[in-house]
Amino acid sequence: MWALAEVRLQEGESLENALRRFKRKVQQEDIIKEVKRHSFYLKPGEKKRVKAALARKRARKKTRKEQD
Repeated sequence: MWALAEVRLQEGESLENALRRFKRKVQQEDIIKEVKRHSFYLKPGEKKRVKAALARKRARKKTRKEQD
């Protein structure tokens, strides 16, 4: 199930600081990425194509780094 990010307001802490901590926690836990991934359905074939495209992109990036 979904693990919700939770930040409790500390004694004397401003709301802005708590919101900043919350945003950081959400980003670290990749919650936004998961929500976007589950927001629409991909057919198995499409999912495979997307996965392959990401693998090609990573491989290109790796070879580019190795050349430098």
